[in-house]
Amino acid sequence: MRPDILDPIFAPLTALDGVGTKVAALIEKVVPADLGDRPARVGDLLFTLPHSIIDRRNRPGIALAPSGAIVTLEVRVDRHQPPPRGNRSVPYRVYAHDDTGEIALTFFHAHAAWLEKTLPEGEHVVVSGRMEWFNGRPSMVHPDHIARQGDVDALPLVEPVYPMTAGLSAKVLRRAIAQARSRLPALPEWLEGDTLRRRSFPPFAAALARLHDPADPQDVAPEGAAWRRLAYDELLAGQISLALVRARTRRLAGRPIAGDGRIVEKLLAALPYSLTRSQEKAVAEITADLADPERMLRLLQGDVGSGKTVVALLAMARAVEAGAQAALMAPTEILARQHLATIGPLAARAGMHVAILTGREKGRERSETLQGLADGSIDILVGTHALFQEGVEYKDLALAVIDEQHRFGVHQRLAMTAKGQAPDMLVMTATPIPRTLVLTAFGDMDVSRLTEKPAGRQPIRTVTLPMERMTELIGRIRDAVADGQKVYWICPLVEESEEVELTAAEDRFAALEPAFGSAVGLVHGRMSGKDKDAAMAAFKDGTTRILVATTVVEVGVDVPDATIMVIEHAENFGLAQLHQLRGRVGRGSKPSSCVLLYKSDAGETAKKRLSVMRDTEDGFLIAEEDLKLRGEGELLGTRQSGTPGFWVARMEFHADLLEAAREDARAMLADDPELRSERGEALRLLLYLFGRDQAIRLLRAG
Repeated sequence: MRPDILDPIFAPLTALDGVGTKVAALIEKVVPADLGDRPARVGDLLFTLPHSIIDRRNRPGIALAPSGAIVTLEVRVDRHQPPPRGNRSVPYRVYAHDDTGEIALTFFHAHAAWLEKTLPEGEHVVVSGRMEWFNGRPSMVHPDHIARQGDVDALPLVEPVYPMTAGLSAKVLRRAIAQARSRLPALPEWLEGDTLRRRSFPPFAAALARLHDPADPQDVAPEGAAWRRLAYDELLAGQISLALVRARTRRLAGRPIAGDGRIVEKLLAALPYSLTRSQEKAVAEITADLADPERMLRLLQGDVGSGKTVVALLAMARAVEAGAQAALMAPTEILARQHLATIGPLAARAGMHVAILTGREKGRERSETLQGLADGSIDILVGTHALFQEGVEYKDLALAVIDEQHRFGVHQRLAMTAKGQAPDMLVMTATPIPRTLVLTAFGDMDVSRLTEKPAGRQPIRTVTLPMERMTELIGRIRDAVADGQKVYWICPLVEESEEVELTAAEDRFAALEPAFGSAVGLVHGRMSGKDKDAAMAAFKDGTTRILVATTVVEVGVDVPDATIMVIEHAENFGLAQLHQLRGRVGRGSKPSSCVLLYKSDAGETAKKRLSVMRDTEDGFLIAEEDLKLRGEGELLGTRQSGTPGFWVARMEFHADLLEAAREDARAMLADDPELRSERGEALRLLLYLFGRDQAIRLLRAG
């Protein structure tokens, strides 16, 4: 159903001259598009933007060219000096001069015939490349460009520099991008004239031309008009697709879910504490959403340990009271089992039947669970993404609770909605997400925030310690263990790797074992589910007192009497992750502490991160700082640069465009919900360009 006008840029990369399957595979590594399971297309190259430029306009003359600088020189070729016969290790040198001095143009493994043709003796030529000086003698190794004086106009004076990968030459990538640009059809304008004028945006094709054909560094800056135009286009595509998901989600027959309160009352009575003010507010908002005939789509944001699971359980109890079922989906099996351990006993006391479904349940156990779901005898199902696989049929699923949202993005919500499964949706995240990111990733959701810690939670004292003081730390840990305390010890890698000098979990375990014997346990992501569970259980029941772990314990693991968290090489973790890990302690009645071990030569940004951790426990403040310090890609656990799911937009530069794009999308869909107007048809093209075509499928399904 894609409009024919887009066919040239939706062709595979191999449709381009000089791009075979091998080169296409290399290009796929540098295009910013989140390819998922599709191959890269010609159009993906349009958004592969340069991060800087090479300026070849600098023509200082040989003697005045500084070492390391990229320069362009007009020289006369004097003589060729091939390497001695049979000795390929000596380079081929071509000597040339200008008014200021002589230079050696140096070539390794060169073809003599090609050089003689390209650089004939006595000719005037223009060469461009990096200057090097050895023992006071200038040289240029493998000039980037060589042109005869008559062809000098063909020399690119300002050249864009693109992201690269091993094996892909800059020339090949530039040639492919130039071909992609030549295939771009003339597209209608999808932005309103007023927006273009007010923000000084160039037209779409002109913005691409300026970025790929820059005249100066400002042309490729994210703050420049060309980049901002494309960022706005992409944010607008994102906001339109979120608004369409929301409209479609609301349209998919919602229904009022109102219970009589009997199960909720039993649950509240079974809790060993009373709800905090923000928990009560969130429960009230969710209850009102459920009672509304429109479908609920709500994000529940709460810091580690703020009591999100209890709020979710009360919401699921409402669905069960109304005679329906609820499902709770977690990103990992460890977390799914943790949820079962937390909510199972409470649910049982309120008379609800809870079951679990992950990849591990097989055979009879699995078929009994599927049977219980289908006949309605199971009220609440906890599990991993297996909950929504083919063959899992609910009798009447009214509420889906999804934990740790950043691993379940817009695309998954689109897929679930497009499948026509229409339960109310409550999404929980312990990653405190700054407002700008809530809008990009969850603009289709209402938001509830849990801002207090449950009563009785202890503050956590955070200290930073250089690695050199490790012996002293181990002495303190020995005293703490003798005093009956439990310790998490987090390492960044499972085993030593040549490239990264970080202490691996297995090595740290081996180093602590002589001092603590069988009191040390180990858990990491490469262990089988059974072994992980056994290691966690041993730590929980006190068989082991120190648990050496990788970040598998980051989310949701609950051992209330663990009071010390040691994070090794803390400088290599992001703020959000450090905050998550720290939240594993301070869950019981004893004071807790977190020790951030760092290498004393850590960089400035890393040290800033550690001081933020030392100064505050406020997750939302930490998230805002994280956004400032490193951009937003890592914040939600996705690509290293750029907002999750975005190819061009960078929140540290383009946050101001987000609100405007959101307003624009809402106004547009209020006037033209089916995108049928002239501008609506143009916006459909925009959705295709930025990979949001799932949203168009929703329009057709609507």
